[in-house]
Amino acid sequence: MGTPMIDDVTLEAVQYIRQETEQGFARQRIAGLEGTLHQKLGRRSHRVLLSGILLPATSSDVLAKLQGKASSGEEVTFTADITTALSVDKMVIESFSAEQTVGAAGQVSYSIALAESPPLPPPAQVSSFGGLGDFGLGDLGFDPGALGDVLGEIAEQAGAVMSAIDTALDAIEQLQGLAGLADLANIGNPIKPITDKVGELSALAPAVDGLMRAVKGLTQ
Repeated sequence: MGTPMIDDVTLEAVQYIRQETEQGFARQRIAGLEGTLHQKLGRRSHRVLLSGILLPATSSDVLAKLQGKASSGEEVTFTADITTALSVDKMVIESFSAEQTVGAAGQVSYSIALAESPPLPPPAQVSSFGGLGDFGLGDLGFDPGALGDVLGEIAEQAGAVMSAIDTALDAIEQLQGLAGLADLANIGNPIKPITDKVGELSALAPAVDGLMRAVKGLTQ
């Protein structure tokens, strides 16, 4: 058997080594089903438990290295025959313990628990309209790019409508002011302000028409 190693530290006197894999199943009870449904949520990290002793000639140096790696919490490379088929790249030292026997020899024994540390997935790519292109909308007859253009047109038309509405509200306030005048004789042409505001209200028609065309393009 090959000698287990953690980075460049050789563990020459390993006495026990165990590898564990847990699939992470969630048990689900189904009415009328004899047995329990197991739903796979994703495999958990491979774990390796090992213990051994440190050779007297190198025990101080190896112990210091192992303690330093365990204290840092950084990823390590673990190689051993027991993990050959697992394709484990990096691991972390979950726990480390050491014992020194009382006596002239002062032999040091240790126990280490390692867990797989998989690489993080690539960051999510943010695209127009929330990245809907990644969900296969083209297969459903939607063009995400064209959909983004339609939504932009809708936003522009909505802004024009709101501006026209503000103009209409201003016109209503002025008409109410005209209606409240007690003496219309002092107004040179009382109809002219009304006709001016009616002309401004006519700007609503193109904006509403543009909005309806944009919505129609979205739903077709």
